[in-house]
Amino acid sequence: MYRITNLTTLSCLILFQTWLLKADKPNILFIFTDDHAPHAIGAYNGWLKSVKPTPVIDKLAKEGMVFVNSFCTNSICGPSRAVIQTGKHSHKNGFMNNGNTFDWNQQTFPKLLQKAGYQTAIYGKSHLKGEPLGYDDWAVLPGQGLYYNPDIIFPEGRKRIEGYCTDVVTDLAVEWLNDKRSNDKPFMLMVQHKAPHRNWMPALRHLSLYDDIDIPEPPTLFDDWKDNAPGARVQELEIDRHMDLNYDLFVDLTPNFNQPPSQKRQDRSAWHNMKRMSAEQLKAWRDHYTPRDKAFHEAKLSGKELVRWKFQRYAKNYLRCVKGVDESVDRLQKELKKLGLDKETIVIYSSDQGFYIGDHGWYDKRWMYEESLKMPLIVKWPGVVRAGSRNTDLVQNLDYAQTFLEIAGAPQPKDMQGLSLVPLLKGEAPKDWRKEVYYHYYEYPSVHMIPRHYGIRTKRYKLMHFYQFGNEWEMYDLKTDPDELTNIYGNKKVEKVQKSLTNRLKNLREDYEDDSDVSIRPDYIQLYRKKS
Repeated sequence: MYRITNLTTLSCLILFQTWLLKADKPNILFIFTDDHAPHAIGAYNGWLKSVKPTPVIDKLAKEGMVFVNSFCTNSICGPSRAVIQTGKHSHKNGFMNNGNTFDWNQQTFPKLLQKAGYQTAIYGKSHLKGEPLGYDDWAVLPGQGLYYNPDIIFPEGRKRIEGYCTDVVTDLAVEWLNDKRSNDKPFMLMVQHKAPHRNWMPALRHLSLYDDIDIPEPPTLFDDWKDNAPGARVQELEIDRHMDLNYDLFVDLTPNFNQPPSQKRQDRSAWHNMKRMSAEQLKAWRDHYTPRDKAFHEAKLSGKELVRWKFQRYAKNYLRCVKGVDESVDRLQKELKKLGLDKETIVIYSSDQGFYIGDHGWYDKRWMYEESLKMPLIVKWPGVVRAGSRNTDLVQNLDYAQTFLEIAGAPQPKDMQGLSLVPLLKGEAPKDWRKEVYYHYYEYPSVHMIPRHYGIRTKRYKLMHFYQFGNEWEMYDLKTDPDELTNIYGNKKVEKVQKSLTNRLKNLREDYEDDSDVSIRPDYIQLYRKKS
């Protein structure tokens, strides 16, 4: 055995040991937003691409890989996050709807990353209730959180921080990178934004963004859902009937909102945000909206023209919130470069599900239809992912946990239900990759009144079962009908395909051990008939 005889040799040894610990274990920056639809990202080439809403995220896509067929397992905020934490479907991790409480004592990927030598941190929206476990440092929004001057829960307690939420969360992440990050360990940093969640309240600097243009209308803005199962006609997420002029679109803006809301299950978060605003912030909002509201009242719009006006105000505010997120992605990457970490850090951009930006006349998510089922996933991995590549394999948020674990060189527990995306990121084409994805939505009766349903999606077809009110099915050929306007379930021309999908769906439910209750509920039938 050699004796270390001087401090220089000892320092070199320590540096070498640190290098060994971090070798082949890249850092991971996971940027995660709420309700950011892929078609509101330029790189996905959707109908909003002409607006160029995300120049920074688009640049990230050019430097990395875009997953074109990326889907969620349950299109709602908390459950999507629970799936990512555990690598298990909702019925397995116990968080099936936003009313549930997440069991932080169960196995999660951050705990396993810690065991693999990673330093972990999370900032922003958790939406899983309780204090996050598996993180060396954390600061999270209570519930949905507020856009302006939000409360943040820290390990030592709750604090109110002045500013715009997207900026505040970014500040916390940048502070961690500079002051709390260990130089001796690789890291997993999760930056989770509230934006662009309802009520779509942008930063003051973006209030006038897009004022000089009209946002393109989605082709299905005036869909009448005549070929859907009945649930599509009795939902509560229409721009026409359910988007409130005051609470959602800020017409006649006051911090009191004395006007009666337009629906029973009204989202009142705008009211809470207005109460939290400073006098300066509120004045900026009033100065912006007052002349526009005056023009709106003078126009006396109705029918389709009123829907078009509501769409424009909604879509612009949504995209203004997205702009704040895009700036955050820029700032975080610049910080990595400044610290000399950009070459050894994987940057991932994703969101908890898709969203309706007027598609089919709707807003929100929850359905298994494409706009809410699809979620963005863009990965930049220097030296590994081919720049500008696009992957078309079927992937889900179910896969994230195992992907993070393989990146870290950590074992992947056998009870996780996803697949590591690392082979795809390396440009490989596994012959045994999945040929279909499984979906199950549970939250009914609740906000927006979307009936419970489950289904299967292949690269070409989709089959859905709406089981609460009877034996209702929908089936679509996504190749010939990408907007899902023609329900072909029961069509004799696709009888063989339908039978095959039905069997594959049954097998998926068995493989994932989904034995959750899918019985027809008489009380729901009564409620459903009353609404319809």
